[in-house]
Amino acid sequence: MSVPRAGLSPDALVDLALAELDATGGAPLSIGAVAARAGVRPPSLYKHVAGLPELEALVGARIYRDLGDAVEAAVGERRGADAARAFLHAYRSFAVRHPSRYRALPAQPSGHPALEAAGARVMSIAERAVAHLSGDDAIHTLRGLRAAAHGFATLEAAGGFGLATDVDASFDRLVERVVGD
Repeated sequence: MSVPRAGLSPDALVDLALAELDATGGAPLSIGAVAARAGVRPPSLYKHVAGLPELEALVGARIYRDLGDAVEAAVGERRGADAARAFLHAYRSFAVRHPSRYRALPAQPSGHPALEAAGARVMSIAERAVAHLSGDDAIHTLRGLRAAAHGFATLEAAGGFGLATDVDASFDRLVERVVGD
């Protein structure tokens, strides 16, 4: 049995992978790039993660946890329209502050238990905004919240709003159209 290199662990590799995402503007991760950041040869990483798919899942889980922390802090105990507004603003803010990390999030957090749990947490926070609804109405509204937050944040983070009109005012209008009263 091989002995893992001191200082390396799955969490440490996630930290290094996040630093790589930040440094490269969100270029696709590679085992070689993360190994170079760690100062080791690529095979050394396989003592800590099964391969690139697992590393990507762990990175996605960390980003979803960080996004969850941001929206949780904003939403708190709010419900309904207040929760929706807080969720949308916090979601956008996170994506714009961390564009490279946000782009690395898988649209469907599945395939790894940590990724699934972190993604489910974000959705459970969003569900507070639709707790007064049931069945298909809740699902459609939840999808709308996520689509509005993701779409606007993705365009903004990519510099997609080149007009001189205030982007914050545009987002506020979108939020009010989506949330209403």
